[in-house]
Parts: sequence; structure tokens; C-alpha cells
Amino acid sequence: MPLDTSTYSLALLRLDGRRWNELRRMHAQISTQPTADGSSYLEMGNTKVICTVAGPAEGRRAGGGGGAGGDATATVQVEISIAGFSGVDRKRRGRGDKRTSEMQMTVANAFANTLFTHLYPHSTILVTLHVLSQDGSLLAACLNASTLALIDAGIPMSDYVAACTSGSTSSYSSNDEAADPLLDLNGTEEQELPFLTVGTLGAGEKVSVLVMESRVQAMRLEGMLAVGVDGCKQLKEILDQAVRRHGKKILLERKV
Repeated sequence: MPLDTSTYSLALLRLDGRRWNELRRMHAQISTQPTADGSSYLEMGNTKVICTVAGPAEGRRAGGGGGAGGDATATVQVEISIAGFSGVDRKRRGRGDKRTSEMQMTVANAFANTLFTHLYPHSTILVTLHVLSQDGSLLAACLNASTLALIDAGIPMSDYVAACTSGSTSSYSSNDEAADPLLDLNGTEEQELPFLTVGTLGAGEKVSVLVMESRVQAMRLEGMLAVGVDGCKQLKEILDQAVRRHGKKILLERKV
């Protein structure tokens, strides 16, 4: 059934009650898996992801996941598994799924350029992502969860990689000049509206990830990108708060 966007211009509210520039509820935890070198749990709305990090370690170059790096630097390898019950259609994705492979390569390339991989030559950093629930912004959630898990693993990086989605209230065919940009799309909005995923480094405007899989009018692209970058700044603060909250918890435990 087509998404009803007629209320956007009237009440300025979306179907889930948010305004155009509001993020969904976000929850982040660090060190959720004691046996892993680094781990995290992230919720962006109803999208839920668990991330674990192993390494840097030698002898783990073989694998079916996406990887990026070279012999003089550490290889960042990413494996994404999507639970069959995570989506409405309950479709189980195999290891050779094209969309999953593209997401793996995107995450691997993003962190290969952000981590200080030159400090760990001839080694591999394995990032494993388990998707428990999907409701939009899946790639952004994977990037954010990976950032927290890599920080928990103590692997140095230049800055946070914070990512979110942005879209437009009008489809490519409608050509509505009064279309407004939207921030942090949910699953229903992603099915009907054009959107992009943008990731930035820290609180600045340096874009490290930009993925768009739908068609959109060129005149709307700049507005969508600007809204996405602003959303990444908000997400960076949320990620930073999660890291600081975990750091304070560790300090209190050591004092006791």
C-alpha cells in the first residue's frame, strides 16, 4: 500500500509522530559480550544490532565477509548476519546475498580509512554484526554499532564514524517542488521514498560514507545531504555519551 504523505504539509508530523528533523529513540550499550575484544548493542528505533570485534590478530585473513586493507596495514574484515525473524517477510539471507555483501564492503572500507591500521601490520580486525530487527537505517545502525565496538576493543581511530539516513517527502516521479527533506527514515518510509545513508567523521562535516540506492531529483539532493550531516552530528553526541557513561562505570567499579 502506498505511503500516505498528505499529512506532512498539514500537521508537519510523520506517521510515527516525529517532525521532519527528529531522530528516533536511540539506545546504545558497550561491552555487552565479555568474551569478545570489543562489543556493543545498538537500537535505532526498532532496528536492533549486536556487534562484536575480534583482533587485531594474525591468521584470520580467510573468510567470506567483506574486507579492506593491505599487508602493510591491518585488514578490516566485516561479517553481517541477518536473522530470519528480523524483518516482516521473515526472509533468511544466505552468505552470498548481494545486499549483505555490499553492506559488508561499505562498513569495511569506512573503517579501513578511519582506524590507524598502520599500527597493526599483517593482522586482521574482524567485525561481526548480528541484525536482530530491521525497521530502516540498517546500514547506519551497523556503522554506529561498529564504532562503539571498535572503541570498546581499544583500537585507535581518528574519530567517531556516525551515520544516519535522510530522505525526501516526494518520490522521483512526482517531481514535487515543495517536497521537504526527512531525517532518520523508518522501514515504511524507506520502501516508498527516496533516501540516502550518510556517515561523517566526528562532529565535523567530513563525509566518509555516502550510499544512495534510489532515484531522486538532483535539486533535492543537497537538502537531503545537509539534513543527513546534521543528523550525524546529533548521533555523534549520543555515541559519545554512551562511551563516557561506560567509562564512568568502569572507574566507579575500580574504586570499589
